[in-house]
Amino acid sequence: MKIRFLGTGTSTGVPEIGCQCDVCTSKNEKDKRLRTSVLVTTNEKQFLLDCGPDFRQQTLSIPFKKIDAVFLSHEHYDHTGGIDDLRPFCQFGDIDIYAETHVCQTIKQRMPYCFKEQKYPGIPNINLNEIHLTPIQIDDTTVSAIRVMHGKLPILGYRIENMAYLTDVSFIPDEEYKKLENLDILIINALRKKTHHSHQTINEALKQIERINPKQAYLIHMSHHIGLHNDVQKSLPSNVTIAYDNLEIE
Repeated sequence: MKIRFLGTGTSTGVPEIGCQCDVCTSKNEKDKRLRTSVLVTTNEKQFLLDCGPDFRQQTLSIPFKKIDAVFLSHEHYDHTGGIDDLRPFCQFGDIDIYAETHVCQTIKQRMPYCFKEQKYPGIPNINLNEIHLTPIQIDDTTVSAIRVMHGKLPILGYRIENMAYLTDVSFIPDEEYKKLENLDILIINALRKKTHHSHQTINEALKQIERINPKQAYLIHMSHHIGLHNDVQKSLPSNVTIAYDNLEIE
């Protein structure tokens, strides 16, 4: 399995428009964060986890190959705003998008032109597939949805083989932890140091990592309030890494 972090930032990105803090003015490329999205390659298939408004920019630097499926965590724009930019990848065939029922409905409302009987030439050819909390099989790969909470909003995380992707989490129901056992890689959000009503802080993320106990954890969906990459990394346990845009792991 190969994992590429296309983006590791929160909804405003880093630098945040108009901000002159140390992080937003940093010259370190690891402090520059596009909106969160991850590309997973396994069994010769490419799976995209979330498709935010920076998707076009994120894909200019990667090999142009078929995207076999897109898995959406929830309907917020920073996780769905790049769907129209899937158009070039449709030359390889229709693209299957997996999401919960209400997320599929939201996409239809935002992009009605993709679902008309008489479609305008050049639109993205996407198929919406409603996903539930039962594993799905895509050829040789099993993908399991994980129920997590984003404040009061129920959203989904995903497990692909021994990797799990949990973004925008503020709470994980006890019954879902069994889906997170024996992980090699855990990708999990850590917005900032100060408490937030719908996102984990870095300390809350570390507590989740300790409970889930993956071999290695990577932090994502960070704001400029997280601090400078190099400084924060020095304070973390050896099995926790602050992910950064374009980081690739295998």
